[in-house]
Amino acid sequence: MALDEKVITEAIIKRYTEKLLDSLSCDVVIVGGGPAGLVALHDLAKAGWKTCLFEKRLSIGGGMWGGGMMMNEIVVQEKGKEVLDEFGVSTNQFKEEYYSADSIETVSTICSRAMKAGGRIFNLIGVEDIILRDKKAAGIVINWATVEMASLPIDPLTIESKYIVDATGHPAEVIHVIEEKVDARLMTPSGKVEGERSLWADRAEHTTLDNTREVFPGVFVAGMCRSPN
Repeated sequence: MALDEKVITEAIIKRYTEKLLDSLSCDVVIVGGGPAGLVALHDLAKAGWKTCLFEKRLSIGGGMWGGGMMMNEIVVQEKGKEVLDEFGVSTNQFKEEYYSADSIETVSTICSRAMKAGGRIFNLIGVEDIILRDKKAAGIVINWATVEMASLPIDPLTIESKYIVDATGHPAEVIHVIEEKVDARLMTPSGKVEGERSLWADRAEHTTLDNTREVFPGVFVAGMCRSPN
């Protein structure tokens, strides 16, 4: 059978539209498709929560693809190895309590497992704002990432959700929007975004766990978004 370009186009538009329409109301929306966002997507979807992830870039994985300084290896300790073991990612012991893993295998495996668990990913869509109801987050405001890049005056659309996870890494994009636009304190020591600090890996490991929590009603932070180091 000869390929029909019209049928191909119709299938792409119809299936994508169906997927997007089914995602207009979610239990959880995750903003940012790095490792923290992908693991959250996997765990929440596996637990039965209707969860969608929005990533403004073409590819998911955040900065993990490049490992350290574009050398595509990552290093984890025992607790991190347990997580990678759960996903089926291969690890190799380097020294006592230090394990290396291929960053490409890590990202692709976690992404695949997250989608197989029922999570849904929309790439090339950025989050401009949150929906606010009675001083609680009730969803996100979205637009094509290229609209922002081209500075086009195009109105956005919305996704309703019970909870939002800001997994946008160091930029902490969702939290900065709340700080700028909402007349309310964040659940942080200063009531504002605490900001970044210089590198201290051991301390950052602990603060990542301690600060993965709700910072505004209905909004949680995860990954490097919550770590100042």
